[in-house]
Parts: sequence; C-alpha cells; structure tokens
Amino acid sequence: MTHRERMYAALRHQQPDRCPYVISLTQKAHAAFVAHYGSDELLKRIDNSVAGVAAQPGPKERWLSDTVWQDEFGVQWDRSIDRDIGNVCNCVLPERDLSRLELPDPNDPAKFEGFADAVAAARKQGKFVQFGIGFSLFERAWTLRGMEALFYDMLEAPSFVDELLDAICDYNVALVRRAVTYDIDAIHFGDDWGSQRGLLMGRKLWERFLKPRLARMYAAGKEAGKFVTIHSCGEVQELFPQLIEIGLDCFNPFQPEVMDPYEMKRLYAGKLSFWGGVSTQRLLPHGTPDEVRAEVRRLVAEVGKEGGYVLAPAHSIPGDARPENILALIDAANE
Repeated sequence: MTHRERMYAALRHQQPDRCPYVISLTQKAHAAFVAHYGSDELLKRIDNSVAGVAAQPGPKERWLSDTVWQDEFGVQWDRSIDRDIGNVCNCVLPERDLSRLELPDPNDPAKFEGFADAVAAARKQGKFVQFGIGFSLFERAWTLRGMEALFYDMLEAPSFVDELLDAICDYNVALVRRAVTYDIDAIHFGDDWGSQRGLLMGRKLWERFLKPRLARMYAAGKEAGKFVTIHSCGEVQELFPQLIEIGLDCFNPFQPEVMDPYEMKRLYAGKLSFWGGVSTQRLLPHGTPDEVRAEVRRLVAEVGKEGGYVLAPAHSIPGDARPENILALIDAANE
C-alpha cells in the first residue's frame, strides 16, 4: 500500500498493511538530536504518511526583529523562548470594535501560488495530502482580542463574539472552498479548546459560540468529499459525540495524559479515528527506548486494530525528549 492508501484505510476504519505514522520535531528537539548523534542522518529514517500543504501568507507576515514574528493577521509573536510558535505580544483588537480589523483576502490569487506544484510533489511520493489552517477559530479570535478579554466578551458582549467568529469562519470557509478544487485528501483545522483539566470555555460556551461555526467549516470540506481532521490539545473528549455529529473524521493529538487511548478506541471504534497517542510529557522525556518501543507496538496493535489510528507523538516532539527515545520511536514506527 502507498502512504495515501494506508491513510484512507485507517480513516475508513479498515486495516492497512501497516499503521500510518507522522513524526515531527520542534527546533529544540532537532538540535538536541543532532548534538547527540553528530548529524541529522538518522532523522532521514522518518517516512511520514502525510504531506501538509497550506495557503501562502498575506503581506503582513514578516519578522519584525530577531525574535518577534508577525503573522498575516497582524498578531505579533515573541519567539525568544518558544522558537516554534511563541507568545502573543500585542493586541490587534483592544476594543469591542471590528471596524479596523483587516483579515487577509482569501480570494487573493497569490494565496494559492505554487499550491498545485506542492500537491503534485506530494502525490509523486505517494503521500496523503492535507490542507491545513492553524489557529482556525477560537485560537484566531483570542490571538486577535486576547484570551481573557474574549472570555469576558462571551459573557458580556455575545453579539460582538458572534461577529468576530463569523468573520473568521467566513475567511476559513473561503480558503477551504478554494483548496478543495485541488487534488488534496483532507482539511485540517488547528484550534486548542482545552487544558489538561477540561474545556477552557466550558461546554455551554463551546456549544454556543464554536460548534455552529465548526459545523460550517467542516461541511466545506465534507461536501467536497474530503476527510476532516482537527487538532485540539487538552481534555476535550466530552465533545467527541458532537464532533462526530458535525462531520469530524480524525482527532489529534490524542494526549495520553488526559485521555486513555485504549478506552477511546473502545468507545469510538468505527466512528472516529485518532492521531497521536505517544506521550511527549512522560514517555519520550523520561522513559527508556525499550518502553517507547513497547508502547508503540501496543498502540499499533490495539488502537490500530481494524484501522482508525495514525501513530504519532501527542505533539511535535519537545526539546526535553531523549534523543535515544526519538530514535526508538522512529524505528518502531517503521517496523
């Protein structure tokens, strides 16, 4: 089977010839691995099943200094500590007023410049091609407004939140409708809703503000016959029945610290696929290579039984992961 065929089988809850996998490293993890082994040669063993593609950034996106990066929405990120994402260090919407909000133009021809070539290159490698939108709804709203302010807005000014989320949702839907005209397989939305103690905004507010917009976004992919996958960190499994209802095919990152991968498989086999499951908080930093290999084999055997599973760390591997454990993960994934 090709990587694409394995992913289709997994997402359709059929048994692939072997479990598809996706392994990525943060910059700190990559640097630590290279320092330990003397080169990145061993990382070339990674043969991910999924190739990610994205729209081109808008004109606002650029480095403002050595450590501050501005995204296409005008949000500024201090990357002096976290080199991969950073921390928001400005506020685009200091008031409950959208009159000065300038979203990128989803219909700008430049947004999909080179997109067809990227898709074609992934196809030549037999990859499953996934179009991604990061910070897709709740995260995009709070990065613009500030998280604390957005929570107050949900309670004190719900109509303002509706207006903001609708604007973001419209932008996303327009992007998806353009992306699905290309030969892609899935749409991926990134949007953290949870902490390790539960939903950040609570279930009632999630249902009130996020669910209707998520349904619109997912439908834009599903109506074109594409799979829909999402990323949300945290303890959010109480939402799985509703996410299945609105068309979700696969949930990532499947954190074992907040949900039991084996119990989730028992509960949702045939209804929802999972992507992740290898602990980045405990196993990779503090375990042994033998423990890593054993856990990978168990995940593949039990969660991957009859499909429904994409093996992966629960997030891009962090800098405190032991290089020996990263290599054990790669080798076990390739078995």
